[in-house]
Amino acid sequence: MAELFSNNRICGLFGIQYPIIQGGMIWASGWRLASAVSNAGGLGLLGAGSMYPEVLKEHIQQMKAATDKPFGVNVPLLYPDIEQLMDLIISEGVKIVFTSAGNPATWTTKLKEQGITVVHVVSSSKFARKAEAAGCDAVVAEGFEAGGHNGREETTSFVLIPAVRAAVNIPVLAAGGIATGRQMLAAMVLGADGVQLGTRFVASEEASSHPAFKQALISSQEGDTQLSMKKLVPVRLLKNAFYQRVWEAEQRGADPAELKEILGRARAKKGMFEGDLEEGELEIGQVSALVKEILPANEIIRNLITEFRAAVETNYS
Repeated sequence: MAELFSNNRICGLFGIQYPIIQGGMIWASGWRLASAVSNAGGLGLLGAGSMYPEVLKEHIQQMKAATDKPFGVNVPLLYPDIEQLMDLIISEGVKIVFTSAGNPATWTTKLKEQGITVVHVVSSSKFARKAEAAGCDAVVAEGFEAGGHNGREETTSFVLIPAVRAAVNIPVLAAGGIATGRQMLAAMVLGADGVQLGTRFVASEEASSHPAFKQALISSQEGDTQLSMKKLVPVRLLKNAFYQRVWEAEQRGADPAELKEILGRARAKKGMFEGDLEEGELEIGQVSALVKEILPANEIIRNLITEFRAAVETNYS
């Protein structure tokens, strides 16, 4: 199988065996998951969005002890202490940074001056071109199917991937609605150089998300997630009592102030990390409907590659 990826641009960019990236998800992507993915041949990412700087520092140091393979950090650019976070990433010698939720031009130059490879998450070909112009080394084209915070364009992966591929020359990672090797192959046929998976890795033994949340994920069916809170920042949620209150408020035309009041504080932590399945914010992707087992991260990657190989042999032999 290695020969299939011998000239892969994502593998070359990051120095990894397989073009599989584990998304840097809040409340799920600590050092245990990220190191397991990196050790299995993919690229593990720490999810800085749910970490204070001192917590991220601890996770980076644990990563260095747990793997000698490449790894990175995902940083939402709207993070309140972004300067402190970036200074920490630089001082700790992190070599790969994925940025999201903001303008890549703000930090890309500084990061690249430090020898850091920078990848930005985009929801449209327009934003992909901006990321390339800002100097990013690659982009993640994240489709409407993805869990968590989502683009306002609501463009599905099947449309977004070829659109972004046509718009930029830098490598493209596909995200949103991918959990199997067959889906990985489909994304690459559409023009992606590799894939980023979030939901599939939430349902891993090493993910730091609450066991009850993992069980809710693997029990979900098609239609059990919905894009919500569009007047604030669109986010895909697993339906529960909290989601229902938001939906009812949106149906009667609630303004952003009321939605913020309903959201409150630490709602995502309550759901995904503490396991409150009714009052918590349960961010997960549509592909949860296809995920039926909680597995070790290395087994997830092994299954992806086995399925990918079988799909290639079935369709292209």
